[in-house]
Amino acid sequence: MPATEPSKDLRPNPRNLPSSPSTSSNQNSDSGGGVQLRRSVRRKDRIQTESSGEERNDMASATGIPEQNPARSQQEEEPLLGGPGDAQQPEGKPLYMNLFGGTAIIAQAGIWILTGIVWGSVLSHPLILFSAHPLLNSAGILLTVQAILTLQPTTTAAQKHRGTYLHSALNNVALLLLAAGLVLIEYNKGWNGQHFYSVHGILGIVVYSLFAVQAFVGATQFFLPGMYGGVGKAKALYKYHRVSGYVVSTALLATVCAATTTGFNKASLHMTLWSVVLASAVTVVGVGARVRRSKLGL
Repeated sequence: MPATEPSKDLRPNPRNLPSSPSTSSNQNSDSGGGVQLRRSVRRKDRIQTESSGEERNDMASATGIPEQNPARSQQEEEPLLGGPGDAQQPEGKPLYMNLFGGTAIIAQAGIWILTGIVWGSVLSHPLILFSAHPLLNSAGILLTVQAILTLQPTTTAAQKHRGTYLHSALNNVALLLLAAGLVLIEYNKGWNGQHFYSVHGILGIVVYSLFAVQAFVGATQFFLPGMYGGVGKAKALYKYHRVSGYVVSTALLATVCAATTTGFNKASLHMTLWSVVLASAVTVVGVGARVRRSKLGL
């Protein structure tokens, strides 16, 4: 028998067939349509994003609530001198570390030098009843600066709570020392001398009064907020308490500077004006450089 050839599949292979013009045009049309669809979707998303941004701005304008700006928030937390962390208490660190963080070391140098000038001048002479006046007052000012440095860097609610207790305790002791210094000088002058006639005397009685009011308002704001209409309203006054605290503290230092112009200092203590002014200025720089705008409501 003759050999039979294997049967061949005569059906056309679709892969080998050339694409028809209509098929090619349909594919190109589908491809072009897909590109246009994607472009349309992207354009729609961009329009929605822009419109939502405009809505947020309109809402901020209507409600009076400013839009959050991380860069601005960071600037508000920065101290007037140094980096953001220089005036912030690290989490988990004790309160006493606030006495030396950032420019606090400058403030410490200034206030301790000032205290040393006063105590050195007084203790280098025989002690009399008047001697207690500058000793008590300078000690009170020293504690006032410590009270400020303790509370300045607190950030979290727990830190502020603990810091306020220590701040209040130091200021209350300082108030007692200042009051004792006032009573002694008035008792001493009650027998011989005029009252409140010099710049030092006039400035002193004004600062004593302001310090007492400052301490009273600060204590009642925290411990008795009901006096101000509730916790929220009391907290709204904190920024004014801070500003007035810096003003009163600076006035205390100015009173010490004025003490160098009194007749008793010129005749007996011999404290030099330049040294007292310099020590006071260093203290102000060290304390003021750690001020954060956010705590002043700026």
